[in-house]
Amino acid sequence: MVTLQHDNNNNSIIESTLLLPSSSSTKKKAPQDTWNLAYIIYFTLGIGYLFPWNSFITAVDYFSYLYPQASVDRIFAIVSTLISLSGLFLIILNGHKSHAYVRINVGLALFVVSLVIVPLLDVVYVKGRVGLNNGFYVTVGAVGVSSVANALVQGSVVGSAGELPERYTQAVVVGNSASGILVSFLRIFTKAVYTQDESGLQKSANVYFFVSIVTMLICIVLYNVAQKLPVMKYYNELKIQAIAAEEDVGPLTGSVWRLTVWDTVRTIKWYGFGIMLIYVVTLAIFPGYITEDVHSQVLKDWYPILLITCFNVFDFVGKSLTAVYLLKNAKIAVGCCIVRLLFFPLFFGCLHGPKFFRTEISVTLLTCLLGLTNGYLTSVLMILAPKTVKLQHAEIAGIVSVLFLVFGLAVGSIVSWFWVI
Repeated sequence: MVTLQHDNNNNSIIESTLLLPSSSSTKKKAPQDTWNLAYIIYFTLGIGYLFPWNSFITAVDYFSYLYPQASVDRIFAIVSTLISLSGLFLIILNGHKSHAYVRINVGLALFVVSLVIVPLLDVVYVKGRVGLNNGFYVTVGAVGVSSVANALVQGSVVGSAGELPERYTQAVVVGNSASGILVSFLRIFTKAVYTQDESGLQKSANVYFFVSIVTMLICIVLYNVAQKLPVMKYYNELKIQAIAAEEDVGPLTGSVWRLTVWDTVRTIKWYGFGIMLIYVVTLAIFPGYITEDVHSQVLKDWYPILLITCFNVFDFVGKSLTAVYLLKNAKIAVGCCIVRLLFFPLFFGCLHGPKFFRTEISVTLLTCLLGLTNGYLTSVLMILAPKTVKLQHAEIAGIVSVLFLVFGLAVGSIVSWFWVI
């Protein structure tokens, strides 16, 4: 029986060497992360792998103008979720046949391809013309390529960070929030600078895709630099030793790997449940409810943009707080995830409750609290989950955690329709 309670003597989960088999002879001290380079690189990767999706969804105004007959945002969401889920399943089932280094580099390259497709399509074929179905199909295909890349990169980055001390997983999740903040400020900038006609929307979309392409190229360089850092080599050697010790028991066949995956899922299932529940609640409310259901006569169309920015800023704050204090009692963390279900009646009250509850102040405060709890609890559970298994299984634990997260995104997106109903 797997429990959520941690022994206080085992709460020092900073060093991954604690997860090595007891027979390991490696006792040398881990080298310093000089200038925090490895931390900065994982932070940058956390920013990077969410930027392409943010580019597609932030440019949805332009795509909606070009393809008015299509429900662009919903089609993008469905394609992205289905492909990401399928990709993560395949990676988990075949993880013993591939290496995170290869998956991440291939994924980052696919991100660049998917991002280049849209501006090239616009210049060569679409040229601002409305209603070209073939153009829409190619754009959806680019979203699909980006989703394949996301499955490769997100799962592998989180998984590889799980093999390192906890601060590197924290760097990745904080980078995720920083990505949202950067996109929010880009959205504010483009809305303030460019007109909201066809030309302005096109220029805005080009800005998003250009910034994303540059970010991906930076990620490719930095990730390959990271592999040469002493601190990364040290933990890679520990993993190699752990795998070698495990293979002494017997060969890693497909059936053995599937059993290992299943054991890992059972070990982290409550952490995964908490992560899934976080995103069921968050995606049911954000961004759909924020952008479509609440309105302000004072702030007008700036209202949803400011609310989205508030959510992203407080999500960033929440994920950063784990660097100051990390809640190591998983029972409390998962309990807090369940308590977040109270956001449903609270946000419902902002639509149909007393007049004082239906103000911009109430909605803004709840949105900030939604972001803060989303960020902190995500960071806590994503950090703890890989530390509950042996070092050689930490990567797969991280990927399984991402699978729970993406499944939560999918369920939350479906639940968000109930605000409309």
